[in-house]
Amino acid sequence: MKQKRILEPIDRLSEVLFALIMVLTFTGSLSVSEAGRGDIRAMLIGAVGCNLAWGVIDAVMYVMSCLAEQGRDRQMLLAMRGASNPEAVRRIVGDALPPVVASVVRPAELEAMSERLRELPVPAGASRLGREELLGALAVFLLVFLSTFPVVVPFLFVQQAHRALRVSNAVALAMLYLTGHGLGRLTGHRPFLSGLAMVGIGVVLVAVTIALGG
Repeated sequence: MKQKRILEPIDRLSEVLFALIMVLTFTGSLSVSEAGRGDIRAMLIGAVGCNLAWGVIDAVMYVMSCLAEQGRDRQMLLAMRGASNPEAVRRIVGDALPPVVASVVRPAELEAMSERLRELPVPAGASRLGREELLGALAVFLLVFLSTFPVVVPFLFVQQAHRALRVSNAVALAMLYLTGHGLGRLTGHRPFLSGLAMVGIGVVLVAVTIALGG
């Protein structure tokens, strides 16, 4: 049975984008003309704490997704075993395929897949977490949480708040561009334009979030 990849590139790049937007809502709301070290410290704690919580939530959602996928696979195998005729079995398998794949699979190929799937043992009992699922959850957490640090590190080493904010914003824009560039390559769009679009979208989303009190 198909093993779930620990890190789906598009999903994980999307999570990095969300993490960047959340940390930018903290750095973007900082008034450098009035901010003291106490304000910067509070901003850093808020930004890191927010992405810490988001990393935990995203890791939990990843685990739930793994358990749901295991349960769906088990139900499919049980349905195939209980099907009354070969046509019903092929229909179950066809429904489980992505639409693009299902549109080009020939009846003989579908029959062969159905036969091989019916030979698989049905997992006993409820869905359970294994090593791969736990490693995947840890990887998701670290990816989201660590995405915060390049943006907040300038505030730790640059004494002047306005300079630290400029460096932080430059790092955030570079990360937004790289995220969009990566998404563009994965989805078949022009990476350069995708990177620029992601920068624009990220800036707009941050502005909206700050305006709404986020």
